[in-house]
Amino acid sequence: MSRQLATHRTDGADKNVWVEFTQLAADYKAVNLGQGFPDFSPPKFVKEAFCEAVNGGPSMHQYTRAFGHLPLVKSLAKFFSRIVDHEIDPLEDVLVTVGAYQALFSAFQALVNKGDEVIIIEPFFDCYQPMVTMAGGKPVYVPLRPKVEGNTNQSSGDWVLSAEELASKITPRTKAIVINTPNNPLGKVYKTEELQMIADLCIKHDVLCISDEVYEWLMYDGAKHVKIASLPGMWDRTITVGSAGKTFSATGWKVGWAISSGHIIEHLKVIHQNTVFDCATAAQEAVARGFEREYELFGTPESYFQQLPAMLHHKRKKLASCLESVGLQPIMPEGGYFMIADVSSIKVDFNDQSTEDEPYDFRFVKWLIKEKGLATIPVSAFYSPEHRKDFDKYIRFCFVKKDSTLDAAEDLLRKWRIGK
Repeated sequence: MSRQLATHRTDGADKNVWVEFTQLAADYKAVNLGQGFPDFSPPKFVKEAFCEAVNGGPSMHQYTRAFGHLPLVKSLAKFFSRIVDHEIDPLEDVLVTVGAYQALFSAFQALVNKGDEVIIIEPFFDCYQPMVTMAGGKPVYVPLRPKVEGNTNQSSGDWVLSAEELASKITPRTKAIVINTPNNPLGKVYKTEELQMIADLCIKHDVLCISDEVYEWLMYDGAKHVKIASLPGMWDRTITVGSAGKTFSATGWKVGWAISSGHIIEHLKVIHQNTVFDCATAAQEAVARGFEREYELFGTPESYFQQLPAMLHHKRKKLASCLESVGLQPIMPEGGYFMIADVSSIKVDFNDQSTEDEPYDFRFVKWLIKEKGLATIPVSAFYSPEHRKDFDKYIRFCFVKKDSTLDAAEDLLRKWRIGK
């Protein structure tokens, strides 16, 4: 074809850190602590609900309501109305999507016009930037920064957002602020006062907030998840994105949602009905039953939302101890699937000349995969080009893995320590 084949909106969006490092891990048969998904099964009750749905009547195998299976939107509305202290309309305020990914895509496509500026708090999940640019918007970046550098017992709570820096980035063209709490990859859980600062700016400047909260049930060491939509004046300007995959450890089901005021959700519905149109019926039915169960057990020891973080708390401590044993400095996450570690104290002789122009953490991760058989993800991939150099001495580990996987990683790290 003589004319340009690809559209300009995909310029620069072709490279993907997940494709590159997943393939590299597979090529070297590495123990994979890179990708963010559990390698254990969802809880029995939700698997049984899925099986019952699949074995149900013909309706479970056909299209359901385009904007969300009725039992699911009703379950989500009932469950989260209690959390945000606002009566959520299941038909108007909830959109079920193909994972949280599609909820984010629908939000950016529906709400960002050409030339609009979207402030993204760094580090950020890497799809935010291309989704903003493909919608015609301009990403503007504000990084979280560690309060105390060099502290050997750092927590993700030590990384803070400057109110002055955030306010300085707001212009008449600012359409939205994007936050992720708990944060991927850092594990930071925003405190109420931090969210209130963001909310005050949103209200003052008439700006939307897109809040990615897929890890909302994974809290450690007493951290509390607060929804920014629950703060005064924020329900009508917040799009809250959630994920059944992260909620029930079933990422392959690809069920997500966006919850907001109906006057916002109606625009996301337009994108949804003209792209994917519908989501898998049986998976939605199973998730609906899962939320019905959790509604009744909420806050009790029998709740999966209590049991999962309790289990992961021990895996998180185990990984941190292993990393410290080889001289890495873990940043203890308050929430989520991930832990980042400072690798600046480790001296490595990079022999691979093909990587010499890449960021330090990219080179380190490739060395770790090829030489030590352990796969992780470079943290600078979660930053903009303008801030990437400031944060290229960190790598990300996923600890939401079976004990056997973590034991295999521990064994590799032990051999590394002995060989040093």
